[in-house]
Amino acid sequence: MNSSPTHKPRPMVDLLVSVVLPSLILMKLSGQDQLGVSGGLVAALAFPLGWGIFELVKYKKFNFIALLGLVSVLLTGSIGLFELDNKWLAIKEAAIPAIIGIAVLVSTFTPYPLFKTLFFNASIMDIDTIKQKLEENNSTAIFEKRLMTATYLVAGSFAFSATMNYILAKWIVTSPAGTEAFNEELGQMTLYSYPMIAIPSMIMMMGVFYYLWRSINKATGLKLEDLLVKK
Repeated sequence: MNSSPTHKPRPMVDLLVSVVLPSLILMKLSGQDQLGVSGGLVAALAFPLGWGIFELVKYKKFNFIALLGLVSVLLTGSIGLFELDNKWLAIKEAAIPAIIGIAVLVSTFTPYPLFKTLFFNASIMDIDTIKQKLEENNSTAIFEKRLMTATYLVAGSFAFSATMNYILAKWIVTSPAGTEAFNEELGQMTLYSYPMIAIPSMIMMMGVFYYLWRSINKATGLKLEDLLVKK
């Protein structure tokens, strides 16, 4: 019997604790008369780390947003602590989404394409019914082409994210690493990345999912409730 409390998703709280508060600490409390550069980084890291541990212990749930916040603050803050050249920050910001996008493309040449494996699988969709309808309508080849198009669109959304991350980092973070101004600019970059990059990327992904659903609907005639696995 599971005695863990019921966990309800709280995306706004996750963003506040894992992104907004660390960013504000880096921007406002990294001065030498306050927490200092290293102290500001440690304090900023404490929020996503503490929140992720709290969620894991109390609800037995892994908090992905907290992990992203922790990794982001840790990597960007480490560049400040080791006083690396600013170019590494821009490269780091672009590298993660670029690697994911490349992996999505490369996986199409393997037996297990990432996009198809993650989103067109038996745990989400009624694959057997969909395949049966595709065969009945002689639409299997057409649907596979549209699934490949959706894969390219997903890779394109990661390419957009990588490009915008690089531009934003080069635009905002101009101060030498290891300084109070550098930490402040890191916080600004993190805050701006959500309305300028994360939200547009999310809208793109929603568009891809809509395109995929419409493709299945046209190819099979099935409605949305017929496509999904019955719980």
